Amino acid sequence: MKTNLQLQNEVQEAINWEPLLKPKQNTVEAFEGIITLSGIVESYIKKSIAEDVTKKIAGVKAVVEKIEVKINTEDEKSDVEIACDVLRALKANTSIPFDRLQIEVENGHVILDGNLEWNYQRNAAQKAASNIDGIKVLTNNIIIEVISPDEVEKAAIEQAIARNWAMNNHDVQVYVSKNEVTLHGIVHSFYQKEEAERMSWNAPGVRTVKNEIIIDYANNKVDDI
Repeated sequence: MKTNLQLQNEVQEAINWEPLLKPKQNTVEAFEGIITLSGIVESYIKKSIAEDVTKKIAGVKAVVEKIEVKINTEDEKSDVEIACDVLRALKANTSIPFDRLQIEVENGHVILDGNLEWNYQRNAAQKAASNIDGIKVLTNNIIIEVISPDEVEKAAIEQAIARNWAMNNHDVQVYVSKNEVTLHGIVHSFYQKEEAERMSWNAPGVRTVKNEIIIDYANNKVDDI
């Protein structure tokens, strides 16, 4: 069982271990498994790294992200430059049908819009854009629009989750209504919760996934300090 202070220290140490993140650049607060990240970084990718690292720490149930991206004056780009760089990044990834996407940039805030068939394409677009310097905020409004109207196969998703090593025989219930998947159950880490969702998105025909899985770290509650 981890106290709030122990969990806070583990997250802080994990963030400090990342080469791209400067020590003491981000502050960490922990309360009953909920981690709040604050601070200032110079790029959106650093903000994403801090959040991703935090989610992988055992005992983390949720992440509240308050990190601000503040670009150095000499590194600032115009919105036109950012838009061009994002477009080039999307075109460079052959898994992304970039002609089905629209890019909007205002004061360093990038918004991705459009319709794609697969969630992995939406994630790839997000990842490609997040690496662009000059972005302060990134909003992914891409919608999954499946071609086939057939109902998603519930059993196929259950089998995919069950054979994933990370799930470790956790009891995850899958409910399907046409092209919508809802997940229930209890897992012991943020990573496992996201893995269950990722496996669900891999099923053909999925338009939305509601992840209502609860994180219960080793069936113990983080102690108050």
